[in-house]
Amino acid sequence: MQSDFDRGVRSAQLGMITNAALALVKLIAGVVGNSYALIADAVESSADIFSSLIVWGGLRIASRDPDDDYPFGYGKAETVASATVSLMLIGAAAGIAVEALREIRTPHHAPAPWTLAVLVAVVIAKSLLARRVGAVGSEVGSMAVKADAWHHFSDAITSAAAFIGISIAVWKGAGWESADDWAALVAAGVILYNGISMLRTSLAELMDHTPGEDIGHSLREVSEQVAGVSAIEKLLVRRSGLSYHVEIHVQADPAMPLAAAHSLGGRVKSAIRAKHPRVRGVLVHMEPYERQTGDGRRETGGS
Repeated sequence: MQSDFDRGVRSAQLGMITNAALALVKLIAGVVGNSYALIADAVESSADIFSSLIVWGGLRIASRDPDDDYPFGYGKAETVASATVSLMLIGAAAGIAVEALREIRTPHHAPAPWTLAVLVAVVIAKSLLARRVGAVGSEVGSMAVKADAWHHFSDAITSAAAFIGISIAVWKGAGWESADDWAALVAAGVILYNGISMLRTSLAELMDHTPGEDIGHSLREVSEQVAGVSAIEKLLVRRSGLSYHVEIHVQADPAMPLAAAHSLGGRVKSAIRAKHPRVRGVLVHMEPYERQTGDGRRETGGS
Protein backbone atom coordinates (compact mmCIF):
# COMPACT_ATOMS: atom_id res chain seq x y z
CA MET A 1 0.00 0.00 0.00
CA GLN A 2 2.77 2.45 0.91
CA SER A 3 4.50 1.80 -2.43
CA ASP A 4 1.29 2.87 -4.21
CA PHE A 5 1.29 6.15 -2.30
CA ASP A 6 4.96 6.67 -3.15
CA ARG A 7 4.34 6.09 -6.86
CA GLY A 8 1.52 8.61 -6.80
CA VAL A 9 3.73 11.17 -5.08
CA ARG A 10 6.52 10.67 -7.64
CA SER A 11 4.06 11.21 -10.49
CA ALA A 12 2.92 14.47 -8.87
CA GLN A 13 6.52 15.62 -8.51
CA LEU A 14 7.22 14.83 -12.17
CA GLY A 15 4.15 16.84 -13.13
CA MET A 16 5.28 19.87 -11.13
CA ILE A 17 8.73 19.95 -12.72
CA THR A 18 7.40 19.50 -16.25
CA ASN A 19 4.63 22.07 -15.85
CA ALA A 20 6.97 24.68 -14.41
CA ALA A 21 9.24 24.40 -17.45
CA LEU A 22 6.37 24.36 -19.97
CA ALA A 23 4.54 27.27 -18.34
CA LEU A 24 7.63 29.47 -18.66
CA VAL A 25 8.22 28.49 -22.30
CA LYS A 26 4.58 29.06 -23.29
CA LEU A 27 4.31 32.38 -21.49
CA ILE A 28 7.40 33.77 -23.21
CA ALA A 29 6.32 32.41 -26.60
CA GLY A 30 2.79 33.75 -26.14
CA VAL A 31 3.93 37.29 -25.25
CA VAL A 32 6.64 37.50 -27.90
CA GLY A 33 4.58 35.68 -30.55
CA ASN A 34 1.36 37.65 -29.87
CA SER A 35 -0.77 34.58 -29.12
CA TYR A 36 -3.37 34.72 -26.37
CA ALA A 37 -4.01 30.99 -26.82
CA LEU A 38 -0.41 30.32 -25.77
CA ILE A 39 -0.68 32.72 -22.83
CA ALA A 40 -3.88 30.95 -21.75
CA ASP A 41 -1.99 27.69 -22.12
CA ALA A 42 0.73 29.03 -19.81
CA VAL A 43 -1.87 29.99 -17.20
CA GLU A 44 -3.35 26.49 -17.39
CA SER A 45 0.11 24.96 -16.94
CA SER A 46 0.66 27.14 -13.89
CA ALA A 47 -2.59 25.81 -12.44
CA ASP A 48 -1.28 22.31 -13.14
CA ILE A 49 1.67 23.03 -10.83
CA PHE A 50 -0.69 23.77 -7.96
CA SER A 51 -2.87 20.77 -8.81
CA SER A 52 0.16 18.47 -8.57
CA LEU A 53 1.03 20.07 -5.22
CA ILE A 54 -2.50 19.36 -3.99
CA VAL A 55 -2.31 15.75 -5.16
CA TRP A 56 1.07 15.36 -3.46
CA GLY A 57 -0.28 16.72 -0.19
CA GLY A 58 -3.46 14.65 -0.40
CA LEU A 59 -1.54 11.43 -0.93
CA ARG A 60 0.84 12.24 1.92
CA ILE A 61 -2.07 12.74 4.33
CA ALA A 62 -3.97 9.70 3.01
CA SER A 63 -0.96 7.45 3.65
CA ARG A 64 -1.13 8.02 7.43
CA ASP A 65 -2.20 5.13 9.62
CA PRO A 66 -5.53 5.28 11.51
CA ASP A 67 -5.43 6.83 14.97
CA ASP A 68 -7.84 7.68 17.79
CA ASP A 69 -9.06 10.82 16.02
CA TYR A 70 -9.48 9.13 12.63
CA PRO A 71 -10.12 5.43 13.32
CA PHE A 72 -10.98 4.74 9.68
CA GLY A 73 -7.79 6.34 8.44
CA TYR A 74 -7.05 9.44 6.36
CA GLY A 75 -7.90 7.96 2.97
CA LYS A 76 -10.58 10.55 2.16
CA ALA A 77 -7.82 13.18 1.90
CA GLU A 78 -6.94 11.64 -1.46
CA THR A 79 -10.53 12.07 -2.66
CA VAL A 80 -10.66 15.64 -1.35
CA ALA A 81 -7.51 16.35 -3.37
CA SER A 82 -9.21 14.89 -6.45
CA ALA A 83 -12.27 17.10 -5.94
CA THR A 84 -10.06 20.16 -5.44
CA VAL A 85 -8.17 19.50 -8.67
CA SER A 86 -11.50 19.09 -10.47
CA LEU A 87 -12.66 22.46 -9.16
CA MET A 88 -9.39 24.00 -10.34
CA LEU A 89 -10.06 22.61 -13.82
CA ILE A 90 -13.51 24.18 -13.82
CA GLY A 91 -12.06 27.48 -12.63
CA ALA A 92 -9.33 27.40 -15.29
CA ALA A 93 -11.92 26.71 -17.99
CA ALA A 94 -14.04 29.65 -16.86
CA GLY A 95 -11.04 31.99 -16.74
CA ILE A 96 -9.82 30.97 -20.20
CA ALA A 97 -13.32 31.40 -21.65
CA VAL A 98 -13.76 34.91 -20.21
CA GLU A 99 -10.38 36.08 -21.49
CA ALA A 100 -10.91 34.45 -24.88
CA LEU A 101 -14.22 36.28 -25.31
CA ARG A 102 -12.53 39.54 -24.37
CA GLU A 103 -9.75 38.96 -26.91
CA ILE A 104 -12.28 38.09 -29.63
CA ARG A 105 -13.91 41.50 -29.19
CA THR A 106 -10.54 43.30 -29.14
CA PRO A 107 -8.73 43.87 -32.48
CA HIS A 108 -5.18 42.52 -32.41
CA HIS A 109 -2.39 41.19 -34.60
CA ALA A 110 -2.20 37.62 -35.84
CA PRO A 111 0.06 35.23 -33.88
CA ALA A 112 3.59 34.63 -35.17
CA PRO A 113 3.90 31.45 -37.30
CA TRP A 114 6.85 30.16 -35.25
CA THR A 115 4.55 29.70 -32.24
CA LEU A 116 3.20 26.61 -34.01
CA ALA A 117 6.49 24.80 -33.39
CA VAL A 118 6.25 25.60 -29.68
CA LEU A 119 2.71 24.20 -29.56
CA VAL A 120 3.71 20.96 -31.27
CA ALA A 121 6.42 20.38 -28.66
CA VAL A 122 3.98 21.20 -25.86
CA VAL A 123 1.29 18.82 -27.15
CA ILE A 124 3.79 15.96 -27.38
CA ALA A 125 5.27 16.63 -23.93
CA LYS A 126 1.91 17.00 -22.18
CA SER A 127 0.37 13.98 -23.92
CA LEU A 128 3.27 11.78 -22.81
CA LEU A 129 3.09 13.17 -19.27
CA ALA A 130 -0.69 12.66 -19.09
CA ARG A 131 -0.34 9.09 -20.33
CA ARG A 132 2.35 8.25 -17.78
CA VAL A 133 0.56 9.86 -14.83
CA GLY A 134 -2.76 8.33 -15.90
CA ALA A 135 -1.19 4.86 -16.02
CA VAL A 136 0.11 5.32 -12.47
CA GLY A 137 -3.32 6.49 -11.33
CA SER A 138 -5.01 3.41 -12.80
CA GLU A 139 -2.42 1.01 -11.40
CA VAL A 140 -2.58 2.37 -7.84
CA GLY A 141 -6.31 3.17 -7.97
CA SER A 142 -5.93 6.85 -7.13
CA MET A 143 -8.68 9.28 -8.17
CA ALA A 144 -6.42 12.23 -7.32
CA VAL A 145 -3.62 11.01 -9.59
CA LYS A 146 -6.14 10.33 -12.37
CA ALA A 147 -7.50 13.87 -11.96
CA ASP A 148 -3.95 15.19 -12.17
CA ALA A 149 -3.46 13.22 -15.40
CA TRP A 150 -6.62 14.77 -16.83
CA HIS A 151 -5.30 18.16 -15.84
CA HIS A 152 -2.17 17.44 -17.89
CA PHE A 153 -4.28 16.14 -20.77
CA SER A 154 -6.45 19.26 -20.71
CA ASP A 155 -3.27 21.26 -21.23
CA ALA A 156 -2.51 19.14 -24.30
CA ILE A 157 -6.06 19.76 -25.56
CA THR A 158 -5.68 23.50 -25.07
CA SER A 159 -2.37 23.47 -26.92
CA ALA A 160 -3.82 21.40 -29.78
CA ALA A 161 -6.75 23.82 -30.09
CA ALA A 162 -4.32 26.74 -30.06
CA PHE A 163 -2.31 25.06 -32.84
CA ILE A 164 -5.44 24.77 -34.99
CA GLY A 165 -6.48 28.35 -34.27
CA ILE A 166 -3.06 29.84 -35.00
CA SER A 167 -2.75 27.75 -38.18
CA ILE A 168 -6.05 29.19 -39.42
CA ALA A 169 -5.03 32.73 -38.49
CA VAL A 170 -1.68 32.42 -40.28
CA TRP A 171 -3.15 30.68 -43.32
CA LYS A 172 -6.19 32.93 -43.82
CA GLY A 173 -4.42 36.18 -42.95
CA ALA A 174 -6.22 39.47 -42.35
CA GLY A 175 -9.62 39.14 -40.72
CA TRP A 176 -8.82 35.81 -39.06
CA GLU A 177 -6.60 37.14 -36.25
CA SER A 178 -9.01 35.94 -33.57
CA ALA A 179 -8.99 32.31 -34.71
CA ASP A 180 -6.66 31.28 -31.89
CA ASP A 181 -8.99 32.98 -29.39
CA TRP A 182 -11.92 30.94 -30.69
CA ALA A 183 -9.72 27.87 -30.37
CA ALA A 184 -9.03 28.78 -26.73
CA LEU A 185 -12.79 29.11 -26.18
CA VAL A 186 -13.43 25.64 -27.60
CA ALA A 187 -10.65 24.19 -25.45
CA ALA A 188 -12.21 25.83 -22.39
CA GLY A 189 -15.42 23.91 -23.11
CA VAL A 190 -13.55 20.61 -23.24
CA ILE A 191 -11.73 21.37 -19.99
CA LEU A 192 -15.00 22.37 -18.30
CA TYR A 193 -16.64 19.08 -19.31
CA ASN A 194 -13.74 17.03 -17.96
CA GLY A 195 -13.64 19.03 -14.73
CA ILE A 196 -17.34 18.50 -14.06
CA SER A 197 -17.11 14.78 -14.85
CA MET A 198 -14.22 14.26 -12.43
CA LEU A 199 -15.89 16.36 -9.75
CA ARG A 200 -19.01 14.19 -9.92
CA THR A 201 -16.89 11.06 -9.48
CA SER A 202 -15.02 12.55 -6.52
CA LEU A 203 -18.21 13.70 -4.81
CA ALA A 204 -19.76 10.26 -5.29
CA GLU A 205 -16.76 8.70 -3.55
CA LEU A 206 -16.93 11.22 -0.71
CA MET A 207 -20.56 10.17 -0.21
CA ASP A 208 -19.50 6.49 -0.06
CA HIS A 209 -21.01 5.51 -3.40
CA THR A 210 -20.52 1.79 -4.03
CA PRO A 211 -17.16 1.35 -5.79
CA GLY A 212 -18.56 -1.01 -8.43
CA GLU A 213 -19.85 -4.51 -9.04
CA ASP A 214 -16.42 -6.00 -9.81
CA ILE A 215 -14.98 -5.55 -6.34
CA GLY A 216 -18.25 -6.59 -4.68
CA HIS A 217 -18.57 -9.76 -6.74
CA SER A 218 -14.96 -10.71 -6.06
CA LEU A 219 -15.32 -10.15 -2.30
CA ARG A 220 -18.51 -12.22 -2.18
CA GLU A 221 -16.92 -15.02 -4.18
CA VAL A 222 -13.80 -15.31 -2.00
CA SER A 223 -15.93 -15.24 1.17
CA GLU A 224 -18.26 -17.99 0.00
CA GLN A 225 -15.27 -20.24 -0.67
CA VAL A 226 -14.24 -20.24 3.01
CA ALA A 227 -15.08 -23.58 4.61
CA GLY A 228 -18.03 -23.27 7.00
CA VAL A 229 -19.69 -20.32 5.25
CA SER A 230 -23.26 -21.22 4.25
CA ALA A 231 -24.21 -17.95 2.59
CA ILE A 232 -23.44 -14.24 2.38
CA GLU A 233 -26.53 -12.26 3.34
CA LYS A 234 -25.21 -8.73 2.91
CA LEU A 235 -22.03 -7.13 1.61
CA LEU A 236 -21.28 -3.41 1.90
CA VAL A 237 -18.14 -1.84 0.45
CA ARG A 238 -16.94 1.74 0.58
CA ARG A 239 -13.78 3.28 -0.75
CA SER A 240 -11.46 5.55 1.21
CA GLY A 241 -8.58 6.86 -0.89
CA LEU A 242 -6.58 3.90 -2.18
CA SER A 243 -8.15 1.42 0.26
CA TYR A 244 -11.52 -0.20 0.92
CA HIS A 245 -13.61 -0.85 4.02
CA VAL A 246 -15.91 -3.87 3.99
CA GLU A 247 -18.91 -4.85 6.09
CA ILE A 248 -20.05 -8.41 5.46
CA HIS A 249 -22.86 -10.52 6.97
CA VAL A 250 -21.87 -14.20 6.98
CA GLN A 251 -24.43 -16.95 7.57
CA ALA A 252 -23.26 -20.22 9.12
CA ASP A 253 -24.60 -23.27 10.99
CA PRO A 254 -26.78 -21.89 13.85
CA ALA A 255 -25.57 -24.71 16.11
CA MET A 256 -21.95 -23.57 15.75
CA PRO A 257 -20.35 -22.57 19.10
CA LEU A 258 -19.55 -18.90 19.59
CA ALA A 259 -15.80 -19.53 19.57
CA ALA A 260 -16.06 -21.44 16.27
CA ALA A 261 -18.20 -18.69 14.75
CA HIS A 262 -15.63 -16.10 15.83
CA SER A 263 -12.86 -18.19 14.27
CA LEU A 264 -14.84 -18.52 11.03
CA GLY A 265 -15.30 -14.76 10.89
CA GLY A 266 -11.54 -14.36 11.27
CA ARG A 267 -10.91 -16.77 8.38
CA VAL A 268 -13.31 -14.83 6.16
CA LYS A 269 -11.51 -11.60 7.03
CA SER A 270 -8.11 -13.15 6.31
CA ALA A 271 -9.31 -14.58 2.99
CA ILE A 272 -10.62 -11.18 1.89
CA ARG A 273 -7.45 -9.32 2.80
CA ALA A 274 -5.25 -11.97 1.20
CA LYS A 275 -7.17 -11.67 -2.07
CA HIS A 276 -7.48 -7.87 -1.94
CA PRO A 277 -4.51 -6.22 -0.16
CA ARG A 278 -6.14 -2.79 -0.54
CA VAL A 279 -8.93 -3.78 1.83
CA ARG A 280 -7.88 -2.04 5.05
CA GLY A 281 -10.84 -2.86 7.30
CA VAL A 282 -13.26 -5.81 7.39
CA LEU A 283 -16.22 -5.98 9.78
CA VAL A 284 -17.77 -9.48 9.87
CA HIS A 285 -21.27 -10.08 11.25
CA MET A 286 -21.95 -13.74 11.98
CA GLU A 287 -25.58 -14.84 11.58
CA PRO A 288 -27.51 -18.16 11.61
CA TYR A 289 -28.03 -19.70 8.20
CA GLU A 290 -31.60 -19.54 6.90
CA ARG A 291 -32.72 -21.83 4.10
CA GLN A 292 -35.28 -20.61 1.59
CA THR A 293 -38.19 -23.08 1.43
CA GLY A 294 -40.30 -23.83 -1.63
CA ASP A 295 -43.20 -21.61 -0.48
CA GLY A 296 -40.89 -18.63 0.04
CA ARG A 297 -40.57 -19.04 3.84
CA ARG A 298 -37.22 -19.10 5.57
CA GLU A 299 -36.25 -21.69 8.08
CA THR A 300 -33.16 -21.91 10.22
CA GLY A 301 -31.05 -24.94 9.60
CA GLY A 302 -27.58 -26.38 9.32
CA SER A 303 -25.30 -25.90 6.38
